Amino acid sequence: MFRAEAKRPSRIRSAFELCELIYHATIRNLRKSHGNAVKGLVMSVVQAALTLVIFIVIFWVMGLRHSPIRGDFVIYVMSGVFMFLTHTKALGAVAGADGPTSPMMMHRPMNPVIAVVSAALAALYQQVLAMAVILLIYHTLWTPITIYQPAGALAMLLLSWFSGAAIGLIFYAAKPWQPDVVSILSTIYQRANMIASGKMFVASMLPASRRSLFDWNPLFHTIDQARGYMFLNYNARYTSLDYPIKVALVCILIGLMAEFYTRKHVSASWQKRQ
Repeated sequence: MFRAEAKRPSRIRSAFELCELIYHATIRNLRKSHGNAVKGLVMSVVQAALTLVIFIVIFWVMGLRHSPIRGDFVIYVMSGVFMFLTHTKALGAVAGADGPTSPMMMHRPMNPVIAVVSAALAALYQQVLAMAVILLIYHTLWTPITIYQPAGALAMLLLSWFSGAAIGLIFYAAKPWQPDVVSILSTIYQRANMIASGKMFVASMLPASRRSLFDWNPLFHTIDQARGYMFLNYNARYTSLDYPIKVALVCILIGLMAEFYTRKHVSASWQKRQ
């Protein structure tokens, strides 16, 4: 009767507290891969640079030493590699985020939304930093870079990240049921995107029969649209912006419903029987 009731925080305060939790969880995700934060970020840059070099060598071995689009060959390769890495890293980070039975979920402020958002933001930060460093080095040491519409190209990078995180949310929701199977399926999808993303091709130069093999992939659309923004002499006629956005929204809806159902039924004893 005489007990004082705690006042519920306002929505603005709750939003700030949520953003603060996401910020700290993002920092934790960045430090999780390496004890030293600086070394971890350097390793992200090195991995992205090595991937770029490998694809350039592959193009040379295949006899494609010149860009099929009028412009810088290295920038053409970067347009596919950066979108691919951002998409797959976001998918892997979200799929591997702390689940409902994770020890982190024992702390009351923590919840799956914070875990998923922080994992996706950490992946985005690493890839944007790696891309900026590589572009700066290439621009400074080799040749000046000219991008036709930088804002549009950056928007396609964010769309690649968003679609990867959305697809990763489905794997995240299904992982407590069959962790091994979901991990295998996630790896298969990421490896399949080495070819299925279409980063080694130009959509406008593919025949309709072959283009239909890649149309299902939202990453194929974002890469082609990014090249349309990056190169003055290229028009992305056979891909659209609507498709990856719709796919990402549908995947988020399915992933949230599946995650809600999983959270209601999951038990910590599931991990003991694996």
